[in-house]
Amino acid sequence: MDSRLEALKQGLDSAVEGMSGEQLSWHPEGKWCAAEVLEHLYLTYTGTIRGFEKVMESGKPLASQASVMDRLRTFVVVGLGRMPEGRTAPANTRPKGLAAEKVRDETDAKIAAMDAIIAKCEARFGQGTKLLNHPILGPLTATQWRKFHLVHGRHHRKQLLRLREAMTSSTAN
Repeated sequence: MDSRLEALKQGLDSAVEGMSGEQLSWHPEGKWCAAEVLEHLYLTYTGTIRGFEKVMESGKPLASQASVMDRLRTFVVVGLGRMPEGRTAPANTRPKGLAAEKVRDETDAKIAAMDAIIAKCEARFGQGTKLLNHPILGPLTATQWRKFHLVHGRHHRKQLLRLREAMTSSTAN
């Protein structure tokens, strides 16, 4: 597995390690619970897998030409490793109520499947080739897709750790 995606997997696993279904479902008013954060990530991985499967089926990259804004957003997220705060998740990546345990138990497999299909496309079309558009960042290479998922996952790992801490504090009182 790619080292970035392995780091992503390990970071998410450690953030929710030992949490029960009840703990995964706890949340402060108006915020996502840990299960919803994991489901959001899970949905981004399944969406990426589907996108790269379409690339393979079409026999060619499906990336468009990058706009100036695409390049700027990609530089911030992929180049600088910064995830802007306060963005609303695209509709297809918002939690839909999957079972907390299912999402927790299957996230590692989705990351592995995503790694495999990205690697397959990269081997077929070339390392520096823009392969597929990200809904916000625009066209990305395989390397940029991996880095995006690492940066995005780290952003949400911080959320998971804050939720864990807040849950522990609220149950201690």
